[in-house]
Amino acid sequence: MTSTSTPRGLTRFNALEDDAALAALHEACASTAWARRLLAARPYATAEDLFAASDAAMAELTGADLAEAMAGHPPIGRPKPGDPTSAREQRGMAGASEELRSEMLELNLAYQDVFGHVFLICATGRTGEQMRDAVKERIGNSPEQEREIVRAELGKINRIRLALLVEDD
Repeated sequence: MTSTSTPRGLTRFNALEDDAALAALHEACASTAWARRLLAARPYATAEDLFAASDAAMAELTGADLAEAMAGHPPIGRPKPGDPTSAREQRGMAGASEELRSEMLELNLAYQDVFGHVFLICATGRTGEQMRDAVKERIGNSPEQEREIVRAELGKINRIRLALLVEDD
C-alpha cells in the first residue's frame, strides 16, 4: 500500500515549535550544526527525505562538529545511567561476561588514547564480541580513516534515532 500523505509521526515532528524540534534532534545527535541543518530543511514529506537531509548534514560536519556529536555517546559497555537510548543501542553488551566487559573497557581506553575520543560504532544489533572485534580492527586506522568511519557510524545511528523520532504511534 502506498500513500502520498505524510506519516503521522513525521507530521508531528514537522509541526513542533523550533525549540522543541531542535531539542528532539539534539536527542538524536549532539551536533548543533547537524540539528540546525535538519531544522532549517523542515518540513519533510517523507522519512526518506529526513534521512537524506541527515546524511547530507553529516557529510558537511567539520572535525569540531564531529567531536561535538561524539561527545553525546557513552563508551561501549557503559551506557549512561537512566538513558534508555544508550541501553537499547548497547543491548549486545548487556549479557556480556565480566571478561568481555573488562576487555572492552581496556580497548575503549586504548582507542581513546590513540584517537582522542570515544570509540563509536552503530551498536544496534551487534553482539559484544562484534563490537570488541571492531575496536580491535579499527584501532590501527589512521586518524583520517577513523574520522570517516566515525562519520558513517554516526550517520547510521542518526537514521535509527530519527526513525524512532518520527515513527507513527
